[in-house]
Amino acid sequence: MQNGERRLRRRFFALTVIFVGGVGLLALYLFSMQIVRGGEFKQRAKEVSSREAVIPAQRGEVFDRSADIPLVFNVDSFAVDLSPAEVPAGQLAGLLERLAAVLSLPLEEVERRVPEKTWKSYQPVEVRGGVPLATVSYLAEHRERFPGVTWRDKPVRNYLEAGSLAHVIGYVGDITREELQVLYNRGYDVASVLGKSGIERQYDEVLRGRDGKRYRRVDVQERRLEANDEEVVTPTPGLDIVLTIDRRIQKIAEQALGNRRGSVVVLRPSTGEVLALVSYPSFDPNRFFDTDGGAYFTGLAADPSFPFLNRAIQSVYPPASTFKMVLTTAAVEERSFPLTKTVRCTGKIDYGDRTFNCWKKEGHGYLDLMGGLAQSCDVFFWTLAREEDGLGVERIVSYAREFGLGAATGIDLPEERVGLLPTPEWKEKTRHTKWVGGDTLNIAIGQGDLTVSPMQMANMVALIANGGTIYKPHLLKETRDPVSGAVIERVQPEVLHSSRVSKETWAFVQEAMRGVITKGTAAVVVDTPAVEVAGKTGTSETGVEKQWHSWFAAYAPFKTDKPEDRVVVVTMVEASENWEWWAPKAANLILHAIFSGMSFEETLAALKPWYAEAATRRIE
Repeated sequence: MQNGERRLRRRFFALTVIFVGGVGLLALYLFSMQIVRGGEFKQRAKEVSSREAVIPAQRGEVFDRSADIPLVFNVDSFAVDLSPAEVPAGQLAGLLERLAAVLSLPLEEVERRVPEKTWKSYQPVEVRGGVPLATVSYLAEHRERFPGVTWRDKPVRNYLEAGSLAHVIGYVGDITREELQVLYNRGYDVASVLGKSGIERQYDEVLRGRDGKRYRRVDVQERRLEANDEEVVTPTPGLDIVLTIDRRIQKIAEQALGNRRGSVVVLRPSTGEVLALVSYPSFDPNRFFDTDGGAYFTGLAADPSFPFLNRAIQSVYPPASTFKMVLTTAAVEERSFPLTKTVRCTGKIDYGDRTFNCWKKEGHGYLDLMGGLAQSCDVFFWTLAREEDGLGVERIVSYAREFGLGAATGIDLPEERVGLLPTPEWKEKTRHTKWVGGDTLNIAIGQGDLTVSPMQMANMVALIANGGTIYKPHLLKETRDPVSGAVIERVQPEVLHSSRVSKETWAFVQEAMRGVITKGTAAVVVDTPAVEVAGKTGTSETGVEKQWHSWFAAYAPFKTDKPEDRVVVVTMVEASENWEWWAPKAANLILHAIFSGMSFEETLAALKPWYAEAATRRIE
């Protein structure tokens, strides 16, 4: 019996120890949770039960170089959200129909934005952005008919100059799932508005600012618990941007090009500042926020004239006779061709087993280097380029690179195209054939596989105007504080390339380009009395009979003690059925207006009478 009692006592003692130990461990664990790690668990509970709503930051405004009137600003607007689980059972279908009518959206679109998988969620779903105050007021007045519907501030962009500046400034839109995957770690979220093109895209992180947050507590079904329990993080507005664009010159360039497919670049060669950048056809980004915005965007995307394409930097063309500026520079610098030596142009040249015909069928007669560029004689430059007694392809390519061809200009806009500078190595690699003499003759007059963008062409002329220096072209002039207007950062000129070519060579090329205007191919159209112009025409083949691309690349003033006053103007008009040789004519209008201080209308009246009719002609 005593043995039984001892066993019973031992068991009781063991159970007591286990119980006391368990209670002690539990007490220690509770002490750790409530006292030692209480703050941590409280924060975790808060995070699990809290939901955040974005307070959008005001996006920075965009100004031209005068910084007086914004080209882009924000318009107060709203986004309408729906929390589907807050809608009484059986009423969601009718509610979606009423929302579609009030928000001017097709019912199918509303159903797509509020899919069935969200119907049991208390988390708000955005039904539409860009909603005006009048619509929100209607929803507020009829709240009983729209259970679960809420609204919040969501400003939209207003583009004051919606014409040719659309390609420069670009537009914004809601971030896509694919974009979010790339940008999530840089502070973007599902509610972010993102720059899609142009300056809006290039400087999105400067313009967007930092969104604020509003935190609220919810239960397990996402229902709000306490109306007054909110935590707010104030948003930080984005910086304002001042562009190098001069809106007066931009408008003049737009009017001079008219409705012809093509582009205009106006550049300040002494700094690389872009004063105007025009591309036609264009688009109106304000319409993306209209009720038919989706259809408008789809129509633009399908348009065969590619209105979204910024032709100044995203289109490339054969440079045609403008490339003869490169050969002239090479010939003078290499001293491979005496400046007084003449070549007789009979209208054609035999080379190998082919006959190459000059653009002037009857020929130009005897020409020296200065006259060869002025008259843009193909035979002269073919003679200059031939492998056996001329420059040869290697030296031509070397000087083309000196002018920046085959490389990006680095302009601060997305998706710049580089063009193509063909070489014997490139042809063998891509075409699997050898370079022949005919290829050299083609490249000598800017044809064949050689292509450049209008912006690259502007840099070519800037190199000549500056006597051997190219500055990186840029559109950003400075950033400013949106409240005080104080300058945060100002862009300084950046040398893109310094040439090894002598000053004497550049002086000769400048004189030769002046000769193009005074006694050459451009003399009949570039007749502005406002300023002395130096330039070069170019007419490139397209493979279609009686259709040619028209180039004109120029700078002015030709002579000046103030290089900061100089501008480069490059006009490029794509081939059309109505051949007008419009590029030099458009440049003449632009240069006259810039240096006379006249408006475009005054310029039309001051120059040849036929300009007024031609400038407003509708091109099909």
